[in-house]
Amino acid sequence: MGRVLSLIAVLGGAVPLSAQIPERLAGEAYQSLVGARAEIHFAREDSLLAVRLLELVDRQPPLPGLPPDVPADVDVVVTHGVAAFDELIGGAVPEWRAGVALPAANLMVIPAGEGPSVVEGAGRQTLRHEWAHLGLHGHLGELRVPRWFDEGYAQWASGGFDASEAWRLRVLLAFDRAPSMDSLSLRWPAELERARVAYLLSASAVAYLLEASGERGLAVFLERWRAERSFDRALRLTYGVTPGQFEEDWKAHVRDRYGWLVVLSHSSVFWLVLTVVLLLLVAVRRRRNREKLARLRATEPPDDPAYWTEVDSGSVPPQGG
Repeated sequence: MGRVLSLIAVLGGAVPLSAQIPERLAGEAYQSLVGARAEIHFAREDSLLAVRLLELVDRQPPLPGLPPDVPADVDVVVTHGVAAFDELIGGAVPEWRAGVALPAANLMVIPAGEGPSVVEGAGRQTLRHEWAHLGLHGHLGELRVPRWFDEGYAQWASGGFDASEAWRLRVLLAFDRAPSMDSLSLRWPAELERARVAYLLSASAVAYLLEASGERGLAVFLERWRAERSFDRALRLTYGVTPGQFEEDWKAHVRDRYGWLVVLSHSSVFWLVLTVVLLLLVAVRRRRNREKLARLRATEPPDDPAYWTEVDSGSVPPQGG
């Protein structure tokens, strides 16, 4: 997955003082470029990268279900190294992060790290993901956004949702290992593998929400959310379900769409199952061979038969002359 693009952290609540974009980070002076929709802050060594990034930001297409002019007046900081990133964010995100959005400050932080990669290929997906976070929060204002919806929307809007991986959810649900949406809203996993599952779960839930209504339904839902100032009420008015009912419907959808045949048809699962079956067959064969060998040994004559060691009393030669 390259730079782990589907694993993007979002910080809510109070904005650190360092997020006010100091003039220097990790000992380097920062400059800025102002565009139509954002201002890019960067160290001198990343000047060419900043120009390219500003072009990409200004040409961002409208986000699904949102007005075409959001987000606007965004600050984008391109940190020139890990020390600069940690100084700005305060070390509050996992090491596997590829970028950070701070909606309360309308701020996006992108580590330059690998140079031009942040504006090419998967790097553009990271940019779009963060842009989606800021757009969603910019449209909803100060309304509280459930974390699963926040991350799911950003993943889906940035093209980061890989439907071919949704079979993993089928397995997790079968063994009751998938986290609940409430738990994701309370605390987002910090461990990489658990975070992968959380992003997959969130994105698949948003994709399911949009299957019937499409982007038009999403736009109506978001407008009602703004007007009613309640996620739960907007969900009921638009889709006719409560959050709890939606979660149950989504789980049933995953079970139906990604049945066991789909799971077993996935190449990695197929080879895993085949490997397990072969190991079981080898174990059974070895056990049978051991049992057969034990029976053969039980019928073999001993190494030193009795007639080799016993002496016939009638054959003992006479003593003396």
